[in-house]
Amino acid sequence: MWLTSSSVGRKFVMALTGAALVLFVTFHCLMNSVAILWPSAYNAVCEFLGANWYALVASAGLGLLVVIHIIYALWLTMQNRAARGHVRYALSSRPASVEWSSKNMLVLGIVVLCFLGVHLIQFWAKMQLAEILGCEGEYPAAAGTLFIGEAFSCWLTPVIYAIGFIALWFHLNHGFWSMFQSVGWDNTTWIPRLQCIGKLWVGIVMVLFFIQIGVFTYRANTDYYQTDPVLVQQYEEMRGGEKASPCAPCSGAECVLPEACPGNSVNN
Repeated sequence: MWLTSSSVGRKFVMALTGAALVLFVTFHCLMNSVAILWPSAYNAVCEFLGANWYALVASAGLGLLVVIHIIYALWLTMQNRAARGHVRYALSSRPASVEWSSKNMLVLGIVVLCFLGVHLIQFWAKMQLAEILGCEGEYPAAAGTLFIGEAFSCWLTPVIYAIGFIALWFHLNHGFWSMFQSVGWDNTTWIPRLQCIGKLWVGIVMVLFFIQIGVFTYRANTDYYQTDPVLVQQYEEMRGGEKASPCAPCSGAECVLPEACPGNSVNN
């Protein structure tokens, strides 16, 4: 099969899986932006995308794309190093602005993969996976804002995310236009255009991600996610509680966030 037996076929698979992952990163960025503008709506989206069959199919498909992308990246890297040393793509001309990233795509990919592992541990494992296994922890699985607060209350989280996003920025900047080249758009007219479009697209996405890091860190360290009345009411409803005021007296065993209730005996 030419998708595996030829270099062109393998690059074509890399391009297709790369395009799908670029679209997912864009979607994920927009979804996270909802958490900034409308946190309660973000929780509603998390609940919708919980352990439902369509979300599980999408997660499995995304995981498969990542695995295929990694396998083919390693495959092409070994092939190209064996044939041409450390040069990954045979280009007639390589823009100077992407010279470094094009030579270090594998390293950048490893950094991004490590960052992805941290992200999955902090969120997916505690949300969708916990719901699948039926072992819900301290927070409701759909309470995405609580997991954001938990993660970004640690100073190390924004540092890790900043490093991960920088690596992703470089990786996507080169990957965006090179995936078009892999499917045949390799000419002096289109490559500069695609490079410009890629920088603009990836730049907007990454700027939004860095804004999210700042907002999430600030809100996490000011207890916004734990004390906002609308969010606290939403957490109670997720726990199956009454739609009462989040600050009504309640017992520690019944209240999702007892520290948010002034009438709670825990605080007296």
